[in-house]
Amino acid sequence: MIDPALGSLIVVCIMTLLVTAAAHKLRDPVRFALVLAAYRVLPQAAARGLAWTVPCAELAIALALPWPRTRRWAALAAAGLLLLYAAGMALNLARGRRDLDCGCTAAGRRRPIAPWMVWRNLALALASATAALSWAPRALEGVDLLTIAAGAVASLVLYAALDRLVGEVAPRAALLRSKA
Repeated sequence: MIDPALGSLIVVCIMTLLVTAAAHKLRDPVRFALVLAAYRVLPQAAARGLAWTVPCAELAIALALPWPRTRRWAALAAAGLLLLYAAGMALNLARGRRDLDCGCTAAGRRRPIAPWMVWRNLALALASATAALSWAPRALEGVDLLTIAAGAVASLVLYAALDRLVGEVAPRAALLRSKA
């Protein structure tokens, strides 16, 4: 059983992640279909259809997360989706295909898959699955709402900073070191 303030914090963060991810994909579904097809885990025709289905599923899950009646299945669905993303990346990394676009950045930006992305998605899946646990039966108070809001802002800023550091800064630094 988890505290409802912690559960709400997780829900807000996972919702933000899913809505942002869906928005990136819906802005350029053709690009996303090409990214899906490049992973070579689905037939080409399925990748085209999923270019709309995946972001719609992300939005549906995000919209279902805050409601107690749908929270459990939505949290588990989010965890399952994140596990699928991790598996697709891990499979292609094992194939030696490190040049694939992760499909997780804004339209027009490209980032190759890397092992840290698999671990990131596994950690996010675990966090999402945690929200599926039973929540302690207590009402949220004013201080809880402040904690959730501040925790969400801090978590999202930390996530963005780590994503940029590990995904962009560290690879560039390694490239510069190798040229020296």
